[in-house]
Amino acid sequence: MSQIELIFDHVGVPTDEKQPSEDWVEATRVWVTNPRDHKYHIEYLRFEPDTPCRWEVVNLPHVAYRVKAEDFPKLIEGVEILIEPFDVDDNLSIAYVKKDGMPVEYMVFKDPNVWFGKETEA
Repeated sequence: MSQIELIFDHVGVPTDEKQPSEDWVEATRVWVTNPRDHKYHIEYLRFEPDTPCRWEVVNLPHVAYRVKAEDFPKLIEGVEILIEPFDVDDNLSIAYVKKDGMPVEYMVFKDPNVWFGKETEA
């Protein structure tokens, strides 16, 4: 069996404060920033009160990895799922799982240089 490659993408930090240049994710009712715009690859997440997300996702930092589409199912199999896989937009699919007691986000990009329809540097 081949090794699954995890490429670090960002650390997600929940906040209650509005951030510059937020993007909206309807499925999870959260505003997010582009981690590529932060020198330490921080993504800020500002959840709406009616978010369907679990406590761990709303209140704890997470680490996010880019993964290959073919590895995505293997990574979420047999682990506690915090957010079921879904398409953020036509470029990105994600899922959150609980690993070693903390939220971990797996991201499958069609083009990692695009963030919410905008060209960026991955």
